[in-house]
Amino acid sequence: MLHENRIEKLAALLREKGLDAIFAGPSTDLEYVADLKLFDDERVKGLLISSEGRVFALTPMLYGEEMRNALGSGAIYKIWADHEGFRTAFVEGAAEIGVTGGRIAINDGVRAVDLIEMEHALRAEYVNGAAALSPLRRVKDETELEYMRRASSIADLVMEDVSKFIRAGQSERDIQEFLVKAFDEHGGEALSFSPIVASGPGGSMPHYQRNDRILRDGDFVVIDMGCKYKGYCSDMTRTFCIGKASDEMRRVYGTVLEAQKAGEAAVRRGCTGQDVDRAARKIIADAGYGEYFLNRLGHGVGIAIHEEPYIIEGNDAPLEPGNVFSVEPGIYIPGKFGVRIENLVSVRADGSAEALNKFTRELITVK
Repeated sequence: MLHENRIEKLAALLREKGLDAIFAGPSTDLEYVADLKLFDDERVKGLLISSEGRVFALTPMLYGEEMRNALGSGAIYKIWADHEGFRTAFVEGAAEIGVTGGRIAINDGVRAVDLIEMEHALRAEYVNGAAALSPLRRVKDETELEYMRRASSIADLVMEDVSKFIRAGQSERDIQEFLVKAFDEHGGEALSFSPIVASGPGGSMPHYQRNDRILRDGDFVVIDMGCKYKGYCSDMTRTFCIGKASDEMRRVYGTVLEAQKAGEAAVRRGCTGQDVDRAARKIIADAGYGEYFLNRLGHGVGIAIHEEPYIIEGNDAPLEPGNVFSVEPGIYIPGKFGVRIENLVSVRADGSAEALNKFTRELITVK
């Protein structure tokens, strides 16, 4: 269904930015304004939303029933057949909601080749609208926050299950398959992303993509995973130790844990993403591992697994109630191991921080 209150806020935002409309193709933007999830094929489809809050649905014939069921009477529809192409439908539908030119924002759900076709069909100034909805999406209301708390509590339960399952002799794939099953059993609707299980030297690559290594004594194992609940994501990371940790491993783990706690402690209304990043990064730099902290401290999470606000040097926008983001410092030593600890954190209405993940951050050693 169309979220009329969000459409109204978006229309006001378009007027404020001097935009006449925004076209949103298949993306989390469509999920946000209309609970609309569309198969992402080559057929051009999506919503054109005017600065007056009128909505036109560009609809391939193949998707006619699906889009009408999702949007109801809240939109104007122009249906086009495969042999026709979308140009005429796009121009006619835009005109019906009063968009005949001006400035039109395009979100990141539109292919470049299709934007070229739009430009030929309807003369207008087309501008980058990838972040157009960010001012709305970055501030979660209480319903959204409850969905994210639930998604995070499911992730906590799954991580607890993993802590009892993981052991030497398993493959990374064994653990990935266990995670998928556990999320389903605990009520996760889908995965937020493909789980990362990075053991031993693979842990030094933050977005490690292999899954064929066998866990052995002396390994750190970085597990980064999350699920969706009512369309909203969770995202958490813990690092386990197989067998006995060396003195260096314990020193690195302790440094990352201290940095993660410092990052969370810095979160409050009015501070910036840069402030939070610096609080955690200082701990790692002072311990002599600054060159091994490769990533920003965190990213916003919501319907998308990566969205605003970004917790990074250079982001001086004040945090505000309703912001939800990760705090995930890491140390990644090439060829040896990596450690990452991640919680989702929200800014409460009173300006304080709320960690959405409750599973222990202390080092867990398994046989």
